[in-house]
Amino acid sequence: MHPTLNVEELANGLKGRDFLGLVDYKPEEIRYLIDLAIDLKRKQKNGEIYQPLKGKTLGMIFEKSSTRTRVSFEVGMYQLGGHALFLSKNDIQMGRGETIRDTAMVMSRYLDGMIIRTFGHRNVVELARSATVPVINALSDQSHPCQALADYQTVFEKKGKLEGLKIAYIGDGNNMLHSLMIGASKLGMHFASASPEGYDPDAEQVRLAREFANETGAKVDILRDPREAVENADVIYTDVWASMGFEEEQKERERAFKDYQVNEELVKGAHSDYLFMHCLPAHRGEEVSEGVIDGRNSVIFDEAENRLHAQKAIMTAIM
Repeated sequence: MHPTLNVEELANGLKGRDFLGLVDYKPEEIRYLIDLAIDLKRKQKNGEIYQPLKGKTLGMIFEKSSTRTRVSFEVGMYQLGGHALFLSKNDIQMGRGETIRDTAMVMSRYLDGMIIRTFGHRNVVELARSATVPVINALSDQSHPCQALADYQTVFEKKGKLEGLKIAYIGDGNNMLHSLMIGASKLGMHFASASPEGYDPDAEQVRLAREFANETGAKVDILRDPREAVENADVIYTDVWASMGFEEEQKERERAFKDYQVNEELVKGAHSDYLFMHCLPAHRGEEVSEGVIDGRNSVIFDEAENRLHAQKAIMTAIM
């Protein structure tokens, strides 16, 4: 654990909280969750049985398809001694017009926590506002905080620090960019992104990140040129060009992003020991070349594994 943190005070302050975005969490709380994730990972690797959520149940509402999110939450809840219920929109009355408020109030009577993977971020906010149990944002069109927490856990494990490092994000100004940018600004990191015109990150998210950066000594650069973004980077990150819900724009986006592929030529501008990261699923040959994603600097599968440990930390802390 970070020696400067009052661990007991932080732990008590997280109980019963929602986890809707890193924007709602103080830098020391994010660092606490990363430390907890690393500790839970160590326990699991050592075969230690640790079940702080024994007898508790997590409801998992999915309006979008999922591989890593569903499996990692379900396995994580099991390892923590609890039980997870998968609830697709076709399985519950929300898919037939029941309001989110009514769903939240009923489910709160049965469950000890909920996650939701959805399109509009307002659905996450409304669920949390109406529920009386903690709610976790498992992905919305605005943010993907569970992924970002796992990403920064991975960087910390590989680099031994976060503050002062530079992370470059190349591609669409989407939910992934937003969460990484907010996280970097709170953790004292230099964040640089490069997106083509028309695909910039949300202006309000950028404003918030720069506000946090002023407090932590971080730096936030929103750029157009990917070569400028990756210059002296410690981490290079990308995502698919057409996220879920934008598949019909695939051809149009391929044209817009053709100069934004992370490939062997682009990464020459980064430090030689840079980490390549991708939230997956990846389209090899589109947003990233096979040589980079399968190369020696790639940590995509360590990163994917850490979804399990980071989410176990979130559930342990708030549930």
